[in-house]
Amino acid sequence: MLERGRPAVELVTMSTQELSRADIMFRIRAGTLTQLEAARVLRLSVRQTKRLWRAYRRDGVQGLVSRRRGRPSNNRLDPRFVAKVVQLVKSRYPDFGPTLAREKLAELHGLRLGLETLRQIMIANGLWTSRKQRPLVVHALRQRRPCFGELIQIDGSPHAWLEDRGPRCTLLVFVDDATGRLMHLRLVPSETTVAYFAATRVYLQCYGKPVAFYSDRFGVFRVNEPGQNSGKTQFARALDQLDIELICANSPQAKGRVERANQTLQDRLIKELRLQNLATLDDANAFLPRFLLDYNRRFAKAPLSPHDAHRPLRPTDNLDRCLTRISQRTVSKALTIQYGNAVYQLLQPLRRLRYAIVEIREDEAGAITIEYQGRTLPFALALANARQTVADRKLVTAQLAGQRHAHKPAANHPWRKLDLRQKYLWEVSTREREDISARD
Repeated sequence: MLERGRPAVELVTMSTQELSRADIMFRIRAGTLTQLEAARVLRLSVRQTKRLWRAYRRDGVQGLVSRRRGRPSNNRLDPRFVAKVVQLVKSRYPDFGPTLAREKLAELHGLRLGLETLRQIMIANGLWTSRKQRPLVVHALRQRRPCFGELIQIDGSPHAWLEDRGPRCTLLVFVDDATGRLMHLRLVPSETTVAYFAATRVYLQCYGKPVAFYSDRFGVFRVNEPGQNSGKTQFARALDQLDIELICANSPQAKGRVERANQTLQDRLIKELRLQNLATLDDANAFLPRFLLDYNRRFAKAPLSPHDAHRPLRPTDNLDRCLTRISQRTVSKALTIQYGNAVYQLLQPLRRLRYAIVEIREDEAGAITIEYQGRTLPFALALANARQTVADRKLVTAQLAGQRHAHKPAANHPWRKLDLRQKYLWEVSTREREDISARD
């Protein structure tokens, strides 16, 4: 309750600028400051200062308060325009940033507005959040595997390892998860299946078979084509034959051991190669075993369990057959096979090889082997770096003609149990089938 005779107190909201102007107007009224001096202090014209003085004398400090406070801006956007922009961004550009969304709104819809204006609209409607305001994603720490050789993390790091002294190349890194120990290093021109085959061969010959390899989702380890995720790559097929599990990580953080090792190597290894003045891959690979021993002496840790999980190679583990590229091809009617932009001619003119599915194996050196039902077939290069052509039918038929009566039925063949008339009909029908095949 207000006391009688005392006027009611009116609260006036003023900005810092308006408070400073009120102080200047009070000094003008007190006679300690002229209007010309007040204009210099306020950095206003004398005419504007006189306007403020008249408003102050008429309404007091209330006359210095901006009348636009609390009112909508004269330059505000039409609410219907804003609603249209929000609807378009929600329906067509929900994952676009303000810059790209602004470009598409102007390019495709003819809606033009400022970048900061659109950013504020998207923030107000929950359509975009700045990087600083996004929640921090914390990845759970995965404990190390207890046994040495239980999990080997593998990765390829393309980098200028030789700096300007040699070509840009890729370092294949094998890291034990339990100890952080570098198991194998190899510099290769690029991260390919053949390069991983060669590195894996050296690893298996030195340490034996680990329980599992841990890799990323690179195409060497995982089939990334849509609709074909159930298939296996050449590397995955080889590990499956050797009874080694292949685990593909869902994020780089999941295989942090090898990622952090790559960062350390990109600092230390590059400088060591520079001090050794190595400029070729062969010289650098010859130096890597020495570097690997020194690195493990400094950074490797003791495993939680003394058990070594590596398994020795079995007599049935044929690395030459497992660590090769295997492809299947269909033999043509002319007994040719097309593989690797080349055409190969089989040297055994057997009719049963026509349209048969054979297996082509290519080792690390690029040597080709053709097998059919576990048997190696002799062949010759017929055409290189060209499209497949059809051989002359007469020549192929002439080669096969000599086999018509070459086959002798076995003693227990059903043919021997037939009478003479049935044998005659059998031979006639066989010849007719062969003639029809030859004409085709």
